[in-house]
Amino acid sequence: MAVLLVLVLLVVALVAVLVWFAARAFAPDPATARQTCTAVVADPTDADVSFRAELAPDQTAYAALVVGVANQRGLPARAATIGIATAIQESGLRNIDYGDRDSLGLFQQRPSQGWGSEGEVQDPLYATGAFYDALVQVDGYTDLDVTVAAQEVQRSGFPEAYADHEGEGRALASALYGLAPASLACELRPVAVDADRPAPAEQAATLLADLDDFGPTGWQAGDVVAAPEPAATDATGTEPAGRPAAVVELSAAGADRPDRVAWALAHSAVAMASARDVVRVEVAGQVWDRDRSDAGWTTPEEAGDAPDEGTVRVTLG
Repeated sequence: MAVLLVLVLLVVALVAVLVWFAARAFAPDPATARQTCTAVVADPTDADVSFRAELAPDQTAYAALVVGVANQRGLPARAATIGIATAIQESGLRNIDYGDRDSLGLFQQRPSQGWGSEGEVQDPLYATGAFYDALVQVDGYTDLDVTVAAQEVQRSGFPEAYADHEGEGRALASALYGLAPASLACELRPVAVDADRPAPAEQAATLLADLDDFGPTGWQAGDVVAAPEPAATDATGTEPAGRPAAVVELSAAGADRPDRVAWALAHSAVAMASARDVVRVEVAGQVWDRDRSDAGWTTPEEAGDAPDEGTVRVTLG
């Protein structure tokens, strides 16, 4: 009986060891895990319908630019929906350096057709502005179907194709205009720290410049300060990198709609998190945390040192 008991215990121990090794072998590697950003927004006219966009981080950063330019110009969200649908169809929301004939950039604009020089149409900020300059000249564009309005600007050989991306456009426009709180989040790998990567304070300055170029209006940035503890990890995602994180607060308290502007800023920071090494965004009692980004936006169990109402706190690592 004693021998049998020993054998049973050995088998149990062996199974436990095998399970442990299997878990280690098949666990996702945070350094190589797939990265994706998702926006999901309910249709305000039909509770059973929602609009969804799922993009890579680099595409989402361009989406923030396309929507942000419309928002900064005071255009309606419908303009941003048209802009996003157009850019997805034309370039896959990437600033490509090739296309049909001499078409280039996010919107595949042709220098030979008067859209600007090759360098200009490959500047995403210029290209997006040029698109909206043309769109607002379309009479009643906000009342037109997305594909009709886009075609009036683009004169594409595939005029119906823009309709395929209307849902994605509506999801991203609503999220990045701040109309749908906690509706855009990204699942990202840990920040890969290397000697050539800009320091968090530099990334914070670049993020602020981005938001100034194509973010909403009516907000102010506080000073960039060092966080009390490092927020970044090394390329394996397991060991502290040791460099100090940077924190900056963005206040929308003076805006006409501070809640909307705050969420527009927060979603934009998440949309650019991969490029700008954003590791945490806090707004309106909600937190996006890069270390737990698969959870999306969450409500902390303890309020702690939460930012003031109408304020977004961004941590870069």
